[in-house]
Amino acid sequence: MGMPSEAELSTALAEAAHMREQGLDHKYLAKCLLNFNYQLKQMERVLKAADLLFHSGMAVQEQTRLRKAVEDAKENIARTKHEEQLDWTLS
Repeated sequence: MGMPSEAELSTALAEAAHMREQGLDHKYLAKCLLNFNYQLKQMERVLKAADLLFHSGMAVQEQTRLRKAVEDAKENIARTKHEEQLDWTLS
């Protein structure tokens, strides 16, 4: 399966946001797309930090960036899970 172009992704994300705002996301497809895109951005930061670390010979500054990117990704995943749990308990 090919990746969407930037224009296709932008259009899909805008439509997903519109669906969520209008309460039209009955099957949670828009919610999933928006969440996966958010998590993908976090993972891209982790990969970039890891790549820098591997190419820098384990410099302290790059280790710190990688550690921060990993921790941020973990926190964001945990936060979105927590928000999901809140959505279910508040419904």
